[in-house]
Amino acid sequence: MNTFPSKKHLVAACAAALSLVVTGCQSVNAWQAGAGPSKKIIENQGRTITTVNEDGSVEEQVSGLTVVEIDSRIAALSSRLSPVSRFSDHYQSVQNFNNRISAGDVVDVSIWEAPPALLFGTANDISGLTGSKEVKLPEQMVDARGQISIPFVGKLVVMGKTPQEVQDMIVRGLHRKANSPSAVVRIAKNNSADVTVLGEVNNSTRMPLTGKAERVLDAVAAAGGAKHPSSRVTIQLNRQGQSVEMPFDMVVNDPRQNIILQTGDVVSVNYQSKSFTVMGATARNDEINFEASGISLMQALARAGGLNDNRADARGVFIFRYDNINMLSPEQYQALPDELKSSRIVPIVYRMNLRDPVSYMTAQNFPIKDKDVIYVSNAPGADFAKFMALIGQGVGLVNAVNDLSNN
Repeated sequence: MNTFPSKKHLVAACAAALSLVVTGCQSVNAWQAGAGPSKKIIENQGRTITTVNEDGSVEEQVSGLTVVEIDSRIAALSSRLSPVSRFSDHYQSVQNFNNRISAGDVVDVSIWEAPPALLFGTANDISGLTGSKEVKLPEQMVDARGQISIPFVGKLVVMGKTPQEVQDMIVRGLHRKANSPSAVVRIAKNNSADVTVLGEVNNSTRMPLTGKAERVLDAVAAAGGAKHPSSRVTIQLNRQGQSVEMPFDMVVNDPRQNIILQTGDVVSVNYQSKSFTVMGATARNDEINFEASGISLMQALARAGGLNDNRADARGVFIFRYDNINMLSPEQYQALPDELKSSRIVPIVYRMNLRDPVSYMTAQNFPIKDKDVIYVSNAPGADFAKFMALIGQGVGLVNAVNDLSNN
């Protein structure tokens, strides 16, 4: 007994399968291959889903995602809620370093005596008759009690005093001992007023501060500069328990941010590895790094090669992000599930319609953030073309079986 189906039965089975494919056209996205959800599916995530149970009761479920249309107001609000911190907003760029001597500093003292040099001259020293006599004392470190030693004067407490004040003290001490004495005092090595520079620099160091009023970029230069390109690093300034971090390029381009440093400041150069992920109907699907200073949505799409002209739905450009709850309107906030209303950060899907020419201006002002996911959905026509290709394959199968049955 022959157990194999007849050719007639094979043709009928293939025709029935093709009929099932055609009748399933309305739910094509449920089983057809694709890179991600359609525009319609994503937009429905932001709506209340109503379900009628078997007992006739109505149940409403709220999705955790909220779809927000990007316009000029949303772009401005996003920038305002995530501003870039600036040194000038937190620290005053004034020189409060008063060049006072502290314990541990190394001072250099020189003393002059007018001719004839009675105290510092010698019997065979003709300079005592022809010119002033200079005595340069060895450099000495201010001890823990804030003192230094001066010949013919003794111990002097110099801690907390300026070099000019110490000069006056030395001259008074030599009065009536030397002939019209004068003195010059300078801080040879400032061990008490310095800043620490570390992080992604070529040579971490402690930079002494002087009366020149060293600034942030001076500290980076003293440490040998940054190891990475300036677009990839930030500068963090820690002062008196407060920490502010800025992109390196912004400090270079804005002189107001290159503020004067103060004693005890810590300058840290940090490498910033920021990236976004792009998926869907774009020329390039990848994780793409971007500068510490940030980029716009338009720049991000350009780095992904732009939209795929054969697949992309320009009305369905989406940004998936955990963002500040203040980005939502009062109506969108009320539509949130109760468990999310107490959170500060909520999942938001931003949508942009690039069919609208005005959107190209708005996209230049909408900031991309670290770990954003940009997704471009397929156009309905692209999905329909794939569906028709499947039908064509089915028709080809039926024709092949029919030819087989006629042989």
